[in-house]
Amino acid sequence: MYGLYDKEGILRFINSDKDACIAYAELFQLHSTNYCLMDLTSDTKKVMDTNFDQSQEGNNN
Repeated sequence: MYGLYDKEGILRFINSDKDACIAYAELFQLHSTNYCLMDLTSDTKKVMDTNFDQSQEGNNN
C-alpha cells in the first residue's frame, strides 16, 4: 500500500500500486520535489504497537 503526501504532509492519494500513485502525481503536475511517496505496509508494525487508549480517568475534575 502506498500513500502520496504533498509537501505540507497531507495525504492526497492512497493505492496499492506505486505506479498508480506516481501517475496521480503526474496527473496533477506534482513534481517529485513536491511530494513524498511512502510504502505504508512497512509501517504496519509501528501502527499496531501504538496505544490509542486516551483514558483520562486520573484527570477527572
